[in-house]
Amino acid sequence: MKNRIYRLAAILLSCSLLFSGCGQQADKKEECPYEEFIVVDVFDGLANYQGVQSGWFAKLVKDKFNMELNIIAPNVAGGGDTLFETRAAAGDIGDLIICSGESGNLPDMVTAGLVMDMEPYIKDKQIMRFEKAIRFMHENIPQDGIYGIPSELSLNAPTMPSEVLEPTYGPYIRWDLYKELGYPEMETLEDMLPVLKDMQNLCPSTEDGERTYAFSFFRDWDANLMNAAKQPCCFYGYDEYGFVLAKADGSDFQSILDDDSIYFRVLKWYFDANQMGLVDPDSITQKYEDFVEKYEKGQILYAPWPWVAQTHYNTLEREEQGKGFMMADIADMSIYSYGCSEYGNQKSIIAIGANAQDPERMADFIDWLYSSEGISANGVFSIAQTAGPEGLAWEYGEKGPYLTEFGKEALVKGDATVPEEWGGGSWKGGISQLNYLAVNKMELDERGYPYQYQMWESVIDGSASAIKKDWQMQMGATTTLDYLIDNGKLAVSPGCGYTNPSENTEQTAIRKQCRGVIQEYSWRMIFAEDEKEFYELLHTMQEEAYALGFEEILAFDMEGAMAKDAAKKEAVKAYSGKE
Repeated sequence: MKNRIYRLAAILLSCSLLFSGCGQQADKKEECPYEEFIVVDVFDGLANYQGVQSGWFAKLVKDKFNMELNIIAPNVAGGGDTLFETRAAAGDIGDLIICSGESGNLPDMVTAGLVMDMEPYIKDKQIMRFEKAIRFMHENIPQDGIYGIPSELSLNAPTMPSEVLEPTYGPYIRWDLYKELGYPEMETLEDMLPVLKDMQNLCPSTEDGERTYAFSFFRDWDANLMNAAKQPCCFYGYDEYGFVLAKADGSDFQSILDDDSIYFRVLKWYFDANQMGLVDPDSITQKYEDFVEKYEKGQILYAPWPWVAQTHYNTLEREEQGKGFMMADIADMSIYSYGCSEYGNQKSIIAIGANAQDPERMADFIDWLYSSEGISANGVFSIAQTAGPEGLAWEYGEKGPYLTEFGKEALVKGDATVPEEWGGGSWKGGISQLNYLAVNKMELDERGYPYQYQMWESVIDGSASAIKKDWQMQMGATTTLDYLIDNGKLAVSPGCGYTNPSENTEQTAIRKQCRGVIQEYSWRMIFAEDEKEFYELLHTMQEEAYALGFEEILAFDMEGAMAKDAAKKEAVKAYSGKE
């Protein structure tokens, strides 16, 4: 594992120099150039927290920019697209805007005068090392200028997985209970249910007496379909494109409403699970925060995401006790992986609102988010796993970056009390709540080292925990990604610069109505009283969605999904031509 990472590092070192730009980071001791203190409204479609940013990240932002971040999060506030539309109709989405740049969203915001041309403020800044990706995103915008910056920018091959140690999706289960059962083999997704039931029987309640369940859901992220039902589709190489489920290699494109779609297969899987007493009944009403808290308490035994299960349950103490979430193998799985893209991810972009109170300061903040210092400081959340600002949790040594004693406590053990000079409070409480990934997780800093601290040699050389050693022995691999690659179970969807085309007003209205029907009936099907009701609800869902015009939107999405697949193949061809 270590050799593979550092061979990659050597190859990418020259690329990393491009990522570091012209210098750099601002001198940490440099005085803040902004005299007036301001509160910045950040409309953030990715955030799972609403309110004022606090803790060490807030102090860092205050020291550098003399400002405070007030995060407005539709995931928390409710309303989803409606909240965005309401604020857009009022002509003021926010000082900073983190939202989707696809489906004509960015051109629409530009045309409506909702975002500012930031080119005068960033034209000479280090962020322009990404100029190719930035200009590409603006090809369909008639007005000159730069109105947004894409996320997850990369210099790696489009066929390289963007994940590092763990995939984005996977069947993660309480490995200690699975071990106690004797590691039963699972040929298909359906074979997992009796295993999970046996695990529940082994551990029917937490130490606090709370009942355990295999599955727990929340509604916050539902969009074209029920988000929880989409995740296991990714175990078989599918990801959503509107109302289409598209396979990573372009070999299959399904309507989610087809009788034999993998989406319905997952809904039936959840229905069967609920009949077995495996589904948390609070799922119907709870929020994402409630969902996460149940992992922290050990109440849930399965997760489709390692960055939820492992982050919130696998404390160092538990792992040393042999407890924790690890990926289990399903014989027929082929897990969807997002390939790297030099054009970044236009599903998530950052922009400056047209009415921003200090555009220059907003541009400087965005520029900082894409600097080495900003990438490390802003990326501590569970997906990115950077180590925060240099000097607090980590330092550079003769052999590269390493965790300080504070860093080991904060990052390895799970939390620590932050020194007052860094803002005080808890480490976890001070992590950036933006949930925004500026560059790809695989990228390297200006010295050629990964931003993701778990890839550092100093961390890899540390001894693995008891649970990880057991997993490694049973699976015959050092990391989950190694296992998937070595066994041909990773389906990489090549990264490309394709963006979803704009919808007209009528299409948007039809989609919104169909989405409501699909979400409502998906939930009801899982909690149906019996199979008869399950299939009645399924047929009612199909009939109502088609009556609303589903077929028209499906055709639109199918055309887009196939166009995106062609763009992925073209990106692979273009990158190969550069080698």
